[in-house]
Amino acid sequence: MLVKRVLCPARVRKILKQFSWVDQRLIQEHYIERCDAQALALYLFLLTAADAQGLSFYSDPTLVQRLSMSPARLAKAREELRQAGLIAYEKPLYQVLALDSPPASANTEKRRGQLRALREWLAESLPERP
Repeated sequence: MLVKRVLCPARVRKILKQFSWVDQRLIQEHYIERCDAQALALYLFLLTAADAQGLSFYSDPTLVQRLSMSPARLAKAREELRQAGLIAYEKPLYQVLALDSPPASANTEKRRGQLRALREWLAESLPERP
């Protein structure tokens, strides 16, 4: 078993007054594997910039410049994060989402919707029991 030791005692991280952290479930629940490096760079930026509710509102031109991405690449990165369940976005507002449970896949959501529709149809179609 590996014994851990601090490699650089003068540079041990301390939690400061500002708000920011990276949830370990990002790795443990495989969210990180759903995004490419540019999407993860955007995610790290948003994590760092977000307030306690996960909100930030950096403009596209600022993000393009800070992350050295084209506008099209930024849009693709943002969409990857949204599809992975890591962020919500309504221009100009980003919200880094809690990782409380693994996100349902699009297919799972589609199936749930189909089951709800079927249940509603059956309730409307079948005669009520006395």
